[in-house]
Amino acid sequence: MTLFGGDHGTTATRDDSGVDTKSFEIPKRLIWEAWKRVAANQGGPGVDRESIETFRNRLARNLYALWNRMSSGSYFPQPVKEVLIPKGDGFRPLGVPTITDRVAQMAVKLLVEPGIDAIFHSSSFGYRPNKSAKQAVAQARRNSWRYDWVVDIDLKSFFDTIDHGLLRRAVEKHVSEPWARLYIRRWLESPVQKQTGELVARDRGTPQGGVITPPTMLHTFHSVA
Repeated sequence: MTLFGGDHGTTATRDDSGVDTKSFEIPKRLIWEAWKRVAANQGGPGVDRESIETFRNRLARNLYALWNRMSSGSYFPQPVKEVLIPKGDGFRPLGVPTITDRVAQMAVKLLVEPGIDAIFHSSSFGYRPNKSAKQAVAQARRNSWRYDWVVDIDLKSFFDTIDHGLLRRAVEKHVSEPWARLYIRRWLESPVQKQTGELVARDRGTPQGGVITPPTMLHTFHSVA
């Protein structure tokens, strides 16, 4: 379907097959649905300082450009902006991708999440679709009647220290689409821009705050647990 016909185009007018041959077959509909999720979630701008509203002002062009780059394999994410939020006596670093990169990440999330979610344990509730804290409490209550023991585990700095090789192996095991694998790898390799403007390369860990981070990290943990 052609979804990007005007600057605020929202409807399909013809087949999505197109004339150009692309390296990857990515439906325009997927990019459009990803944009709707990102717009609904709001959030601040990334390193390019482009807000949701600014992105929306050139919506058709922005979405088409992203789809075209992702379909051709020429999409590379921008650095992730570091934002520090208070945590206890210190700060927790969050990574804020650009709006364009959030749409790209959401497209991959929408594609791979159903398959990844299927491998999770029934007692796992964090970052999962259609799961809530109330459901987790109810499950904990049921478990307390069935078991007389508890295992309490805290993985310190899990997001900050996860091994990239381990994560890539988990992605290759559970994600079959080559383009999704490619872009997950590029997101992992994308540097972080500190508040000073310094760009810091990463060889491990993934910034909290990206769309793709929670399901990717958690499915890695389930793969090796």
